[in-house]
Amino acid sequence: QVRLVESGGGLVQPGGSLRLSCAASGSIFSINIMAWYRQAPGKQRELVANITSSGSTNYPDSVKGRFTISRDNAKTTLYLQMNSLRPEDTAVYYCYVDRPVGDGRLKYWGQGTQVTVSS
Repeated sequence: QVRLVESGGGLVQPGGSLRLSCAASGSIFSINIMAWYRQAPGKQRELVANITSSGSTNYPDSVKGRFTISRDNAKTTLYLQMNSLRPEDTAVYYCYVDRPVGDGRLKYWGQGTQVTVSS
């Protein structure tokens, strides 16, 4: 079992910055993918950024160049640095990790943290 707790959300003006954190505990030794997703009202949950066990990162075009995902070497904390925030970045942001089990994988989600970009 893996427990994920996000923090760092809040209200920020357009053009501002926020840094989200996600503390992971439990069976973290075999974590593979770590990621941030977001879900805006009335929309599907979407990938914001992910980082593999080897450190490779991936971003959709909507956040590329503005957001940066990182983690500590022990994989106990995942970060998302968000710069040049826009109103369309407003959403609940979720931390996600998975770990391989047999031929499949187990997926874990945090409870989410609200990010609101508004003047």
